[in-house]
Amino acid sequence: MCGIAGIIHKGKRANVGGEMTAMLQALKHRGPDSTGYAVYSEGSDPLDYVMRIKVAEEEDRRAGQGFHAMVAERVARVDRILDEHGAEVKSKEAPLEYALRYVVRHDGDTAAMAAHIEEDRGTEILSMGNRLELIKDLGDATTVASAYGLDRFQGTHGIGHTRMATESDVDIKSAHPYWAFPYNDISVVHNGQITNYWLMRREMERRGHRFMSNCDSELLAVYTAHNLANGMSLEESLRRSIEEIDGVFTYLVATRDQLGMAKDTMAAKPLVLYESDDLIAMASEEVAIRAILPQEIDTTDPYDEEVRVWQA
Repeated sequence: MCGIAGIIHKGKRANVGGEMTAMLQALKHRGPDSTGYAVYSEGSDPLDYVMRIKVAEEEDRRAGQGFHAMVAERVARVDRILDEHGAEVKSKEAPLEYALRYVVRHDGDTAAMAAHIEEDRGTEILSMGNRLELIKDLGDATTVASAYGLDRFQGTHGIGHTRMATESDVDIKSAHPYWAFPYNDISVVHNGQITNYWLMRREMERRGHRFMSNCDSELLAVYTAHNLANGMSLEESLRRSIEEIDGVFTYLVATRDQLGMAKDTMAAKPLVLYESDDLIAMASEEVAIRAILPQEIDTTDPYDEEVRVWQA
């Protein structure tokens, strides 16, 4: 079933972490297995990257013996690779032992550096961008927000997801949102099922794109990143996806300064939308929007094949 939500402020910063937490907690009944956020700050120097990394899964911790040594070894390896690629580590935090947040300055080939880090399949870069920070873990929104300090995140926009595992495992790598090279600061959340997933995935892999999971939703991130890197606008990519992607889907895409949505031809997966002069909020159910806007509001339901894009 799953739940998706998104919010974007026009022309101002806000506590998007707290807003997303309230919205996603209201959607907990749609997906209790994991919760994920993609939140966007205003950014600073274009050579400064925020990198969110996981070096283990919760199941590794439950395995017990050797967990701490394994995590320490993988973190040390990441540090060595950053140094080898000439990246200056400006800050390093570990909200959880297996989840790290780096701020690095790098003027080289970031894709090559990331690929080197991910040669160890136990290590995954959840996001690397100038404005994007992608956080996801097992549990509901309150649990994840508390563990990662998300209630205090100030930014311009964000998207999020509550997941009910149906066709892939209950783990972090199968949780949404998803991020993809080569287009910087992109993230996707999705509710639905893509029936030509393997066909399109193989095509993207032939073009050199990386996949870190077997979740069909990751395809949307890779597909969108590919299109935007090749000169398409976000709106063009969303419209093309309705023609080229088979299945039932509603999905949200965020970039460094935009938020977009698309619904498939059958419009079977719900989305409720609220729009004012300075705020756009959307979610699988109106209860999520009312979690941050308790006053009387008017909402709409986007139609089949509808595409919308908003600017931060």
